[in-house]
Amino acid sequence: MAGSSSLSCRAVACCMFVVAAIMVAAAVAQNSAQDFVDPHNAARAEVGVGPVRWDDTAAAYARGYAAQRRGDCKLHTDSGGRYGENIFWGSAGGDWTAASAVAAWVKEKQWYDRGSNSCSAPPGRPCGHYTQVVWRGSTAIGCARVVCDNNLGVFITFNYSPPGNYNGKPPY
Repeated sequence: MAGSSSLSCRAVACCMFVVAAIMVAAAVAQNSAQDFVDPHNAARAEVGVGPVRWDDTAAAYARGYAAQRRGDCKLHTDSGGRYGENIFWGSAGGDWTAASAVAAWVKEKQWYDRGSNSCSAPPGRPCGHYTQVVWRGSTAIGCARVVCDNNLGVFITFNYSPPGNYNGKPPY
């Protein structure tokens, strides 16, 4: 009996390891380069803007900046780099992915008036994330996602090359 109990414990431990590995693989799979690029390109296609591609140099920059934010998860809007930038924070325990961040920004489109190149969003609800997503001049992105320390949530940074969102200039 002791032998079969020991075998069961090993089998359970093995199953737990496999489940954990699958969960990690699913999280990575939901935040691959293509998972960052595809929702951008869908939003851009809606307004007739060409696609963005993945840029490994911008992604390396994004990984470095995300690593800096891992300890505090603060939304500092300027990482001081040479890229345009959108950043996202999601509360701890949420299944925050690249697609969910881009979807939140694309919702800002409802307040953006293309004709006047203006934003009618309520206070605290800007349009600038959306306009960076669809900025015609930005042709490449590099992004990174980290789970912050001390259960502070998820931080995702998106870096755009060349940068966009210049005041007074329309995104399309």
